[in-house]
Amino acid sequence: MPRRHGYRVGVDLKLFGEVFVTLLVIVDPPGMMPIFLALTGPLPARDRNRAAWQAVALALVVIVLFAVAGQTILAYLHVDLPALQAAGGLLLILVALELLTGKADDPSNQVTSNIALVPLGTPLLAGPGAIVATMLFVQQAGGPVDYLAIGLAIVAVMVTVWVVLRFSGGIVKVLRPGGIEVLTRIAGLLLAAIAVQLIADAIAAFVTQYLNNA
Repeated sequence: MPRRHGYRVGVDLKLFGEVFVTLLVIVDPPGMMPIFLALTGPLPARDRNRAAWQAVALALVVIVLFAVAGQTILAYLHVDLPALQAAGGLLLILVALELLTGKADDPSNQVTSNIALVPLGTPLLAGPGAIVATMLFVQQAGGPVDYLAIGLAIVAVMVTVWVVLRFSGGIVKVLRPGGIEVLTRIAGLLLAAIAVQLIADAIAAFVTQYLNNA
């Protein structure tokens, strides 16, 4: 993901697409559907719908909070972008391996009043992968136009997730478990490729920085 500099007119559709696809793959709405239905199954339809938008709203707040304060935190800790890219790549690889291998914790059958907040809102939706990826995009933003594209992409992803969760009952009937499993594996493969690219960019940045300082 190359750095972007300068100001442009309009929304950067390329950046919007990169952020949207990356976050959508990380959040993995098809893989979230079985967990969501398992956690909210005993609830009435009205409460299940409310849980969907509450979880998405919390995830949006958490991701935006880290997007806004991420640069300040990095500056305070004296952490360079290449180090964050490498760490983010490692985190994304862990998430990708879970998607590819089908490893997942068994959801609890007990439904609590805050089920929409934990674990749906966080860490399932606003997990470390989504947070780190968002911080990386913000770090590489070149101005207000980039920030606008990133913000719109985050909102678009959250709206997509809400639609999937809101109508998850019907979607599961159409895709069936086999279709959801296939989509989850594809998402894991794409996420692994994104993670490898992040690590490769970090290594290249470290090498360039070393050569410039030599």
